[in-house]
Amino acid sequence: MFTHFTMKRLLLTVTLLVFAFASFATQTPLKAQSEITVGLITKTETNPFFVKMREGAQAVADKLGAKLVTAAGKFDGDNDSQVTAIENMVTAGVKGILLVPSQTKAIVPAIKKAREAGVLVIALDTPTDPEDATDALFATDNFKAGLLIGQYAKAAFAGKPVKIATLNLQTGITVSQLRHDGFLEGFGIKSDDPSIVCEDGTTEGNQSKGQTAMENCLSKDPDINLVYTINEPTAAGAYTAIEKAGKANDVMIVSVDGGCSPGVEYVISGKIAATSQQYPLKMAAMGVEAVVKYATDGTKPSGYTDTGVTLLTVKPLPGVESQGSVFGVQNCWGTPTDGELDAAMKADAAAGIMSPSEATPEATPAN
Repeated sequence: MFTHFTMKRLLLTVTLLVFAFASFATQTPLKAQSEITVGLITKTETNPFFVKMREGAQAVADKLGAKLVTAAGKFDGDNDSQVTAIENMVTAGVKGILLVPSQTKAIVPAIKKAREAGVLVIALDTPTDPEDATDALFATDNFKAGLLIGQYAKAAFAGKPVKIATLNLQTGITVSQLRHDGFLEGFGIKSDDPSIVCEDGTTEGNQSKGQTAMENCLSKDPDINLVYTINEPTAAGAYTAIEKAGKANDVMIVSVDGGCSPGVEYVISGKIAATSQQYPLKMAAMGVEAVVKYATDGTKPSGYTDTGVTLLTVKPLPGVESQGSVFGVQNCWGTPTDGELDAAMKADAAAGIMSPSEATPEATPAN
């Protein structure tokens, strides 16, 4: 018999079922939406600096439960590929994009569209032009990076005659201009100083083109005795050209990056006299954390955050603050070569450099 009590129980059951279904229907999309996607776009795929940046970003994304998608230009300066990557990531629904811009002015319209779509955009390593085209910048003080090696070179030459070659990226790339200008200021000269006998902007930051650029500079003036390079792959190419010309003992190279190899390895061997070490892992970690926080509670980072820079050398000079090669190996990005830490400890000991407290005591002492 269908009683009033039965009717009430039936209505209660239906109500509970409807509520449960509605709850499931609303919760399922929320769960699907809970995964935070972070985009990372670097200048190239192969430069060890960007390889380590990707690894660092992936590690933090995994830790925070976020998804990382990556893209890169085909070469340093490839704006078209970066624009396409931004557009694809926005379409894919990323919450934020971490960008190492290749063309710092040309990329700005694509960044503007992404931000208008509600995507957080943070520049890593390289500021855009203008800098406030992105929500925030996490980077080395690139002017200071150049300044430090310029000051070192000036102290090393101590007023002796100098002929300088500068191996840069193409005109219009902010990071290249900042490092170059910092080097000149550190050395105490202007861009039109007659001591600058060769300036090349064709290296694309890679070893083979760095070698070609250095060969061209030596053809122009074989008496070059100081070389500034935009980064360490370029420095490695420059050293090859210098060595082939029989001038390895006559030319000083200073650079920027602080990677394990060729950077710190070349500092240990003396092929690079000094380099300014920067920290891509820190940039990447801060970037991923910032995007996840923005996606979680709406907090946006803003302005410039300096991720640090340190001058490395095994030939310290009075009045120039620096760290030795052990510090360099302990903080470098990439993979140290076999025996690199041991060689670093020997080089530091020979130069009278006190090793950091973290240095392993088991390494073979210098004779």
